[in-house]
Amino acid sequence: MATIKPFRGIRYDPQAVGALSQVICPPYDMIGSALKAELRQRSPYNAVHLEGGEQPDPTDPQAGYQNAVRLYQQWRAAGILQQDDAPSFYLMRHSYRLNGRSHEHLGLFAAVLVEDYETGAVLPHEFTREPAVRDRVALLQAGQTQFSPIMSLYQDEPGALRRLFDPILAGPPVAVADTPAAGHAQLWRIAYPDAGAEIARAFAGRPVFLADGHHRYEAARRYRSLQPADRRQDSAQAANYVMMTLVEFDDPGLLLLPYHRTLCGLTPPQLDAVRRQIETLYQAHPLPTDTTPAAALTQVANANAAAAAQTTGANPGPHCFAAFWADDTPPTLYTLRPGIDWASWDDLAVSEAWVLQERILAPILGDTLPNHIDYSPDHETIVRQARSGAIQAAILLKPFPLEPFRQIVSTGRRLPPKSTFFYPKLPTGLVINPLHGALAAA
Repeated sequence: MATIKPFRGIRYDPQAVGALSQVICPPYDMIGSALKAELRQRSPYNAVHLEGGEQPDPTDPQAGYQNAVRLYQQWRAAGILQQDDAPSFYLMRHSYRLNGRSHEHLGLFAAVLVEDYETGAVLPHEFTREPAVRDRVALLQAGQTQFSPIMSLYQDEPGALRRLFDPILAGPPVAVADTPAAGHAQLWRIAYPDAGAEIARAFAGRPVFLADGHHRYEAARRYRSLQPADRRQDSAQAANYVMMTLVEFDDPGLLLLPYHRTLCGLTPPQLDAVRRQIETLYQAHPLPTDTTPAAALTQVANANAAAAAQTTGANPGPHCFAAFWADDTPPTLYTLRPGIDWASWDDLAVSEAWVLQERILAPILGDTLPNHIDYSPDHETIVRQARSGAIQAAILLKPFPLEPFRQIVSTGRRLPPKSTFFYPKLPTGLVINPLHGALAAA
């Protein structure tokens, strides 16, 4: 169902910028102020200057976007950034280490036709926030260029694409770079004439699942809608497409990590009610007071594995999480009470995030819930915050299971906010996608 095409990517010239490791950066929404300053100092050509979460000046909201575009145009004119001479796909092998183990996954850079969700060609799994969408739309309008790829997932059950990729990977890459989080990326260009037809056949009848980049995809939809009618209806126009890095669902290097929850600003009665409701559904198992965040997550994993081993039709599966409270309560492992049939609640109840939101917090906090909850993949930091009293609780969750993710999102349903943290994040700056003119000659 998804329409996949090659495009003439724009890439850094290593002879002009030196090591590519110095000019790539994480996605804009993963760049805090300290990292942004570090990246800006690393190289005057670092992609953070184009994409990296520049906050608009409230007195001149367009200033940040226009500055990014000026730099981009200067770099194009100076040959810092150069456009490939023919439409291409790009294949990235991204290797990295996490928790002492080595991993690698493959990602295919391609132009994917921007479509409304109702077509089922592109499947989202979360809702977007309007300010972030407007920010990305403004950048697209200013630069007519997409600086970073959206991560999406696809199914390749026959292994057709992998068979296509293997001989390409046997050749030398056109670019290499160290990436954030101790990773390493290699990039190959796929520009031979039959590549487009072979890749299009592999995607025939298949949707793609948005993994990371919902706000950028929504911005691409709006950017397309702003084009004149004749351009919107012309399938050759680059503005009708968005650059994605497509990763296979069953790629062993694709990791789905958890987003944890923090609670703050609750009144004492509200906090007491939340804790009572948790213990109505879950059994509390106190942990030693010196339990580390990593050890707590190990306890969650062990409880999950033990419950899964005992899963039957009458007992639909495991549910557990850990919490660090700001008061004198010791760290606590919570496991679902026997006899509670969470599967009867909703398909989304496979996730602790849904249970926490819909069965515990929302009934107590109502419309004020967004004011009291936040999300983070960094379990170490939020536990420190809880222990210091900066927040009222750090709630550590296990990852959303991948197969239920695929099944639920395939039906058009969306998950609770920040249910997934796909790792590693894609590097920004390996390939840039121009959105002006015709796709084949952009």
